Amino acid sequence: MSNDGLQFRSPWKRGVVILSIDTEQRWGYVDLLDDAQFDRRYPGALGIHDRMLTALTAAGIGATWFVVGGMSLHGSHGARDRRLSGLPNAWAERIPAGSESSLPQWYRRSFVERLRDAEPAQEIGLHGGLTHFLWTGAESSREAVEWELAEGVRALEQLGIRPLSFSFGREREAHHDLLAARGVLGYRGRTVSLAHRLGRSIAGKLLRAADELMAAAPPVVWPQETLPGLWNIPSSLFLYPLGAARSRLIRPRSRVERFSRGVEAAARHRAIFHYCLHPENLAESPEGCSLFEEMLDRLQRVAGLGDIEVLTMGEVIARMDRRETTASLAGFSIAATSKERKTHE
Repeated sequence: MSNDGLQFRSPWKRGVVILSIDTEQRWGYVDLLDDAQFDRRYPGALGIHDRMLTALTAAGIGATWFVVGGMSLHGSHGARDRRLSGLPNAWAERIPAGSESSLPQWYRRSFVERLRDAEPAQEIGLHGGLTHFLWTGAESSREAVEWELAEGVRALEQLGIRPLSFSFGREREAHHDLLAARGVLGYRGRTVSLAHRLGRSIAGKLLRAADELMAAAPPVVWPQETLPGLWNIPSSLFLYPLGAARSRLIRPRSRVERFSRGVEAAARHRAIFHYCLHPENLAESPEGCSLFEEMLDRLQRVAGLGDIEVLTMGEVIARMDRRETTASLAGFSIAATSKERKTHE
């Protein structure tokens, strides 16, 4: 629920901030950009992931990283790979054969392992499935979506990660019952603001730009139970792109100002400010990582005052669902501490 009218009574003593990161690398652009186009638009994208994780751990903050399952593979045989056999041929043919050593923009198992082992713990959820296949695309069918989801879950489980939270590729929601069947407890629903509901229309683009120019306060949200035991925690705000063309019109600092206003709104209403971004968007500007680090600094200061707390998706879901079994599962979705891992091993 957005902050329009705020018709809920918060059971919490403080506001909550969730940081969720769609971690997709080339998978998220497979139908939009080739490798050269991707590198030109997002220079140094691989390093951005590492710098973001370093910044979060240095700040003592846990985020929810929604990872495309294919990133966690050692590599694949491309369209001939058995794990892609349940997807439409036209989609599978876009996936290149290779490994992390030859195609690190695609296969990044070492980074997913870093996420899993990070301190403080970072939650690892699933983004889209194995390949970022679009669940509502022209090529989609229920059978293909079910295959994509199952293989994505399986890819993360091979690293000891059980994903209990989920984000849809490009916010294209569908087949919620399949999530529940695979043990997913929550997902990030579509951004609730009017600008995002208008989509890629001219009106939507103009309204998004106007919100940035005015540094408008983003809406706060509240979890909604879509199906029994399946929670939707919608997005409040996505990082507005930092490309050169947009930054000429809208100063980059608007991103920090809107983030701060979202944190303030969460504290004021004792609700959730759910902030989302793609690491690639930080790569669009030399200022990108510095802006993100400033957001974390501001978040630390407000949290230090006791007005808000920073939680992962899994932690919020565990609070909303009082069943003991769900609470214990949500704890599993967040990477265990080193000591716990050694015990499991």
